[in-house]
Amino acid sequence: MPRPSASKEGSTNKKGSQIAKAKDSKKPKAEKKGSATAKHKDSLKGSKTAAGSATKKVPTIEYKIDCSIPAADSIFDADLLKGFEQFLNERIKVKGRTGKLRDAVKVGIDGTSVSIKAFIAFSKKYLKFLTKKYLKKKTLRDWLRVVSTNKTTYELRYFNIHDQDEGEEE
Repeated sequence: MPRPSASKEGSTNKKGSQIAKAKDSKKPKAEKKGSATAKHKDSLKGSKTAAGSATKKVPTIEYKIDCSIPAADSIFDADLLKGFEQFLNERIKVKGRTGKLRDAVKVGIDGTSVSIKAFIAFSKKYLKFLTKKYLKKKTLRDWLRVVSTNKTTYELRYFNIHDQDEGEEE
């Protein structure tokens, strides 16, 4: 499609002015504190709801790590279970800081299991990470694995070594 012809001065000026306008539109505009866009960005941060009156409440969740299988074989005795509880108390991070659980997270022992009650947002995968770290520290990671049995429970189980031994003999 042919362009409409124009004089050199007119086309240069038009292009020059169009380029200048495009550069100006790319620059971010400084926002005033009281502007509507600044208020909108504050409401999207998540600290307050859209109305700006109340904060969201995270539901309390209780996780459980069942150590009954290794405890039955006396691998996970009472001392090791208490050590695991202490390890979790020292290593769980709340707001990026370890050892400062306060009222945000409660760790306790229930028979042969450890229960973690969280009053803040808390990941189950983080709990698995810490459990595997403790098992590695106590050199039990070669025999035990951490398996999820339901939405809020992990269980310590043995690796299936019998299948590997039978395969090597053949």
